[in-house]
Amino acid sequence: MDRRRFIGLAVVTAAVPVLTRIPLARAATAPAAGAEAAAAAWKNVAIHGGGFIPGIIFSRTRKDLVYARTDIGGAYRWSTATSTWIPLLDSVGYDHWGWNGVVSMAIDETAPDKVYAAVGMYTNSWDPGNGAVLRSSDLGATWQSAQLPFKLGGNMPGRGMGERLAVDPNLGSVLYLGTPSGNGLWRSTDSGATWAKVASFTNAGTYRADPSDTSGYNSDLQGVVWVTFDPSTGTAGTRTQHIYAGVADKDNTVYRSTDAGATWSRLAGQPTGYIAHKGVLDHVNKRLYLATSDTGGPYDGAKGDVWRYDITAATWTRISPVPSDSADDYFGYSGLSIDRTNPDTLMVATQISWWPDDIIFRSTDAGATWTRIWDFANYPSRSFRYTMDVTSVPWLTFGAGPTLPEVTPKLGWMTEALEIDPHNPDRFLYGTGATLYASTDLTNWDKNTQLTIKPMVAGLEETAVLDLISPPTGTTLFSALGDIGGFAHTDLTKVPALMYTQPNLTSTTGIDFAELKPALLVRVGNVDKTASPNVNRAGFSTDGGSSWFQASSEPSGVTGGGTVAVAADGSAVVWSPQGAAVQRTTTNGSSWSAGSGIPQGALVRADRVNPKKFYGCSGGRFYASTDGGATFTATAATGLPATDAAFKPVPGREGEIWLTGTGGLWHSTDGGATFTKAAGITSGVNLGYGKAAPGRTNAALYLAGTVGGVTGVHASDDSGATWRRINDDQHSYGNMGAAITGDPRTYGRVYLGTNGRGILFADAPAGGSTGDTQAPTVPAGLAVTATTGSTVALSWTASTDDTGVTAYDVLRDGTVVGSPSVAGYTDTGLSASTAYAYQVRAKDAAGNASALSAAVTATTAAGGGGTGAAKVQYKNNDSNPTDNAIRPALQVVNTGTGALNLSQVKVRYWFSGEAGSTVYQTWCDWAAIGAAKITSRVVAAATAKTGADRYLEVGFTSGAGSLAAGASTGEIQLRLNKSDWSNFSEADDYSRGTNTAFADAPKIAVYVNGTLVWGTAP
Repeated sequence: MDRRRFIGLAVVTAAVPVLTRIPLARAATAPAAGAEAAAAAWKNVAIHGGGFIPGIIFSRTRKDLVYARTDIGGAYRWSTATSTWIPLLDSVGYDHWGWNGVVSMAIDETAPDKVYAAVGMYTNSWDPGNGAVLRSSDLGATWQSAQLPFKLGGNMPGRGMGERLAVDPNLGSVLYLGTPSGNGLWRSTDSGATWAKVASFTNAGTYRADPSDTSGYNSDLQGVVWVTFDPSTGTAGTRTQHIYAGVADKDNTVYRSTDAGATWSRLAGQPTGYIAHKGVLDHVNKRLYLATSDTGGPYDGAKGDVWRYDITAATWTRISPVPSDSADDYFGYSGLSIDRTNPDTLMVATQISWWPDDIIFRSTDAGATWTRIWDFANYPSRSFRYTMDVTSVPWLTFGAGPTLPEVTPKLGWMTEALEIDPHNPDRFLYGTGATLYASTDLTNWDKNTQLTIKPMVAGLEETAVLDLISPPTGTTLFSALGDIGGFAHTDLTKVPALMYTQPNLTSTTGIDFAELKPALLVRVGNVDKTASPNVNRAGFSTDGGSSWFQASSEPSGVTGGGTVAVAADGSAVVWSPQGAAVQRTTTNGSSWSAGSGIPQGALVRADRVNPKKFYGCSGGRFYASTDGGATFTATAATGLPATDAAFKPVPGREGEIWLTGTGGLWHSTDGGATFTKAAGITSGVNLGYGKAAPGRTNAALYLAGTVGGVTGVHASDDSGATWRRINDDQHSYGNMGAAITGDPRTYGRVYLGTNGRGILFADAPAGGSTGDTQAPTVPAGLAVTATTGSTVALSWTASTDDTGVTAYDVLRDGTVVGSPSVAGYTDTGLSASTAYAYQVRAKDAAGNASALSAAVTATTAAGGGGTGAAKVQYKNNDSNPTDNAIRPALQVVNTGTGALNLSQVKVRYWFSGEAGSTVYQTWCDWAAIGAAKITSRVVAAATAKTGADRYLEVGFTSGAGSLAAGASTGEIQLRLNKSDWSNFSEADDYSRGTNTAFADAPKIAVYVNGTLVWGTAP
């Protein structure tokens, strides 16, 4: 069973879990050949956001490489080219549905194409599977998994703390993972393939949100909650020596290892009484910052502090903007970040400040003084250092009309994730309970000028979908959503202006319309009656959803929304709420009467033809009413699922019903008096109907279930006689099916609800009139053949098909960018120095599409100047020819037409080294960079002629800035042992990248983002 905690804007206390997930049978076999012949292209119905963003992860070595993790909706990567988030875990299927809960993410900064995700939804019985660490070497386009012997909790209390997962910045094969439930600290030394517990780390945490909770949700140990490295205590290719870890233990919240994780000790003098939600290390100034709270969050937290630990002096300083012993502190702290281009600048957020709003603090002097993003002026008025622009996601106002000092939209709540872009001090991102916000003029704060905050959430769809309806006329689609109520979707590609109001329900759990009078709609849901005592849990519309009014009364005992059904002509409404008996109204909610003969909590539906007929299902029994829902009688039907059954009457067919659940699919044509079990279907979550196929009168039938051993979304045009799968393995959507419906106006269109990935839709008509349902073979051998600063050329092996391949879809970061008819494509208009992930699928004339190919990653050249965007000029600085050393000085020159980001540049020098060779010194005399921003390491050459052959790599840190077109860095000077550079001569021409006079002298090459752009590798 899958549960989700819903938090609404006006709620000031934690809500209870309300969503129940109906599990599918686990399909252990792979889909048979041709099973995905009609796989469709799936897109999100645009909502943009809707859920909690507990983590934002920037790469410190690659500009614009950003990931976001969600608690139930998987992981995303930002695409600068499209200004959208790309979902990365859509391939996770029902067998591992809990992996859509992302506990933590980490980037291997030594190879930024590599990314890791620790996944698992719950640590209690709600998630039957164990957690895992997923690893990808192509920016998350494809994944491998290492399953763990315990559970992880991406949707558990404390999920905003972290990051729990960390990669050694000097040796990318070493990773650490902080875990919950008493499992302690774990480590991998083989790039995440295998994991073992760190036995020397003995504190597995002591904090539980509520030790008395028998469900295990609030009573679980929150464990080891973050890990961070001090990169200055290691060298490239060797383990970092100093590692810090945070523990959910109010008396012992910070530990350190000074021997690369061999031993650990409690950091002396540390503050007590609070949990360190965040630990952020400034390795330049040798400082560790902590943001602490009295609870693990994310819904609560009443006290906390911010601390600075000066590592060299081993001293602690409390630097809280509002200290915990102040009467003005009613919140804990989280969302801690430092400006990597100027580490004295830091920001921190209130982890919970429900009223009047979230508070973000900023310091430019290492926490000595702070300013607030808003202040009280003449109470209740406030003054603001920011403006909010939510025109791209207008529903973020929540339709609220608060009184001062509250305003709408809110700055946020549950702000655990806040990050300053390490490459751009003007950009910061932060997560809330409903969206992800960003600013690109952050330094206006320091100029006493307002900064602008906007949603940066396009493509990130994290809503829990509880119900969907698509009427035959009027608005295309109505949704019932957790947390944000739901919307009338008049345009599937545009973000709705506002969720339902009057009543404004936190979560809409059920919605229906009168089949013969579709302008009449009813919805029911949840609301915190303590905070909103005058809001009733049922709403009505008589104008097709253009306006709503709430029921003027509510039956006694109701505690939640449940399900609702509307008579075919709108003459009666039957409501099965939580906490009370099934109810009936004929007065649009001004009065209610209890129905009889049906159990409390039963799922209720209305016949789509006969207004007098209603149906119900509960505990393996089926119930029918012939008097408009006043009384029900159990039918004689047997063999139905005892729990988690879903059923819907068929439009236009009185008494015809399909029912699904554990065990299969059942069909009735006599109002549920009898049911016939369908063959070949072993399990189902939900079903829905759409427009009939051409030439047919029966509605198209859509099923989220397991057909022929294959779990997915399936369609039938012939009343279940035959089925075709309409999703594929790359679009498995593990938490799908709580809601599904077809479109009664467009044949083949289906709407799919997920628990965390929003609403998806696809146009999936059957194959062409020839009856061709065989898909082409999957394109193989996808490869990058060339790159420039703005283009990527691709090739692949042609697919085969019984009737011939007509086109290929080329997908860049999950979006189709071209459809060539041949096995090759050049993608244009790209950004320089940017990584892109590509996949290809083949299509035939009947519209059949293959599964997607394996992904490849391509990185465009720097500076927009093509492959010649950088070169090296040589200068001899050997002023002392007698000291057995040589000091070659080199200049990196930007030969492109645009700026060159120096952090992406590496210069490599190959030489035949001896075992005792030593790099004595690396430094730079360009004042704008400084020696501290130059890095060097010696690495064994992959193409070495002997075991001693190596290369020296010199690069720039993320704070080194950019290089204008035509400019050079000045001098990078290297002091080497002369024996490494035998037969060296100042006359040698290194500006060409090779030494033509001496075969054993070094070769020089320039790499930008890992791609050779100048010179020759050995």
